[in-house]
Amino acid sequence: MARSARTKPATVLLVENEAVVRLELAASLADGDFVVLEAHNAEDAIVLLETCSEIAILVTDVMMPGPMDGVRLAHHVRSHWPSVKIMVVSGLADIHISALPEGSVFIPKPYDARELRPALAQMADKTRSRALSR
Repeated sequence: MARSARTKPATVLLVENEAVVRLELAASLADGDFVVLEAHNAEDAIVLLETCSEIAILVTDVMMPGPMDGVRLAHHVRSHWPSVKIMVVSGLADIHISALPEGSVFIPKPYDARELRPALAQMADKTRSRALSR
């Protein structure tokens, strides 16, 4: 994906408890000109959101360890960081889009990480457009 010299890459927070899946997706997204932060559960993701104001997009799996799954994390993010775009992925749970916060995107697993990049780029472009219009 080409970007102008003045456009900063979007920062994506990737929340996935399976290390191999997280590492492969993070590498693919970094190859697609995204800055990627990683968390293995919702609690770690919230800490990153509280400390890094650059996060533009949350990509979270539904099933993960701890008291908060990806759907609850998505709702928490929407209520505390409404400008963050949300993509939820899952291969185990049958999630209906109505269970997710408004404006969220759902991608079923399995997926090819390279196929996620255009959807994330579109989400990042919408975030940049809104920031420029302020």
